[in-house]
Amino acid sequence: MSSIVSGYRRPVTDHFQPQDDLSLQDQKKLRGQLEQIDYTAFASNKEMIAQLIGQADPDKFAQLAIAVARARAEWVAEALSSTNGGRTPAGDQVARLRQLRMTFEELSEAYDGLRRMIERGYLHLQSG
Repeated sequence: MSSIVSGYRRPVTDHFQPQDDLSLQDQKKLRGQLEQIDYTAFASNKEMIAQLIGQADPDKFAQLAIAVARARAEWVAEALSSTNGGRTPAGDQVARLRQLRMTFEELSEAYDGLRRMIERGYLHLQSG
């Protein structure tokens, strides 16, 4: 199962569902192993994110949000300009639109990623 966000398929986390053919003891063992794997992933994310991003603060969010909004506005403004008078955009204009849209989508995904880092406890939001 996956969800679609801006054309990108992000896997959805499934919760532990015991297999019918496992004994209760084996299910508990498997659950413990999966919890250890999840903790290792959490600790690794927290360490790597701290090294590469450092601290998150409201100003960093604001800067990224402004960049996302600007990218969206530039993409749509270009689309409106290239279709002025009902004309179909030329190939180079379509390529420019594609680049602007990809920029918007990447920045938007980065914003969502930063937010998820804080939600999951990988990164702490500092007071501004």
